[in-house]
Amino acid sequence: MNISGDLSLEQKFKMQVFREQVKHLSQEEAQQYLLEVLRQGMVKDNLLRNWIKKS
Repeated sequence: MNISGDLSLEQKFKMQVFREQVKHLSQEEAQQYLLEVLRQGMVKDNLLRNWIKKS
């Protein structure tokens, strides 16, 4: 498991694809997208926290 903060090659590729996708968004679209990514991250945190509590 890579816990050093570095990205794997696959993650770097996904970042490059993501960078190309968001390059052409309007400011409003980018803000909405950012808020959705933040929301999904919070949901993921909650799921992990609950999973750890139940372990």
